[in-house]
Amino acid sequence: MGRVVRLFGRIREAWDRSRTARRTEGSKEGTAGGGSRSHNLFEAAAAYVSACVEDDQDRIDEAAGRVSPEALSFGVNELACRAVLALARERREPPRDVARALLGLPAT
Repeated sequence: MGRVVRLFGRIREAWDRSRTARRTEGSKEGTAGGGSRSHNLFEAAAAYVSACVEDDQDRIDEAAGRVSPEALSFGVNELACRAVLALARERREPPRDVARALLGLPAT
């Protein structure tokens, strides 16, 4: 459960850093809050989560900067859903039970 809390804490920190960077960059270019981002959000989410698992701050920062914080959050959520579904199928258990087990929560 501690990993999950740290993961979401890192997402929040990356979001804040990204938002600050976009504001600073946007102020220079006159496009605060915007900018084109051509990176695939699922690639960024996969890189971000794997970097978090490996506790590699440089890779975390790099992956968080590839897409908007909203897109990263969506990608991480999608990755979590797909991972839980894959484990549930593999274990032949309901996704709810697998998700609770991964978070260290008792079965319902």
